[in-house]
Amino acid sequence: MPMTLHVNMHEAKTQLSRLVERATQGEEVVIGRAGTPVARLVPYRRDRSPRALGIWAGRVEIASDFDELPEDVAAYFRGETVEDPAVG
Repeated sequence: MPMTLHVNMHEAKTQLSRLVERATQGEEVVIGRAGTPVARLVPYRRDRSPRALGIWAGRVEIASDFDELPEDVAAYFRGETVEDPAVG
């Protein structure tokens, strides 16, 4: 069972690097404010499990014209000058 270190907020702020190192070595660090635990510092563990593909299948519909632009916007992307009818 990992050892637990309790520190106050001020000590956590001034000793963060040391506390992170202790956490990476397997020690749990509990940070408290006014004697009440408010946070726990533990090492980051990357999830290495394979991602499940297709979990949104049947739940999302993409319109057939999803990537079509209105002609005036497409013209801007082609570098054409288009008059804005709202400005005229």
